[in-house]
Amino acid sequence: GKMIEDGAAILDIGGQSTRPRSALISADEELKRVVPIINAISKTFPDIFISIDTFYAVVAASAIEAGAHIVNDISAGKMDAAMISTVANLQVPYIAMHMKGTPQTMQHHCVYEDVVREVLDYCIERLDVCRKAGIKDVIIDPGFGFSKNKIQNFQLLKNLAVFNMLECPLLVGFSRKSMIYQTLNIKPEEALNGTTVLQTLALTQGAHILRTHDVKEAMEIITLWKNFASA
Repeated sequence: GKMIEDGAAILDIGGQSTRPRSALISADEELKRVVPIINAISKTFPDIFISIDTFYAVVAASAIEAGAHIVNDISAGKMDAAMISTVANLQVPYIAMHMKGTPQTMQHHCVYEDVVREVLDYCIERLDVCRKAGIKDVIIDPGFGFSKNKIQNFQLLKNLAVFNMLECPLLVGFSRKSMIYQTLNIKPEEALNGTTVLQTLALTQGAHILRTHDVKEAMEIITLWKNFASA
């Protein structure tokens, strides 16, 4: 409720942790966790957009049926072969994120010759797959913190504007991530100020959607940014 009061446009509901080395849970377990919550939110707050954070096609379909509007897949269709066609059939927007490996293995995959080019190439390829399958609305997430080390995360942020060539909305998630708290040598719970800085830098490069834990502060950034941009 507080996130909605603070001005959240989309609530992202997920049934499992996707942090590095988190334990993988089954689609059945994920369904038990997310469907009742989505049902409740969509009844209580009918005007709010809900995204289901899953890489399982069956969870995506059940969540949309329960009242979710958007599918948010960290694997961009690579962890469940049925995902892309499922989303196309559901005719809902799809958030496709860049990651190598899985959350369990991704920290071993931080090897790139050119992180910006390789993430962009991946997004181009996934976008093409989505379009050919008939998904109309694709949102691209470069996947900050997923299979990328600190330096690579900053290189990606510095060059974020190149992703505008995809002509899709860009979603970024920096909220309290290690690229902030490790750089500043602080605890994750102290990383709000750093999150604000990176979100602001992302907006200057064309980011459209901020995925965050601190909604009120993110809304303040957006309001100030809009005033700055239109001055």
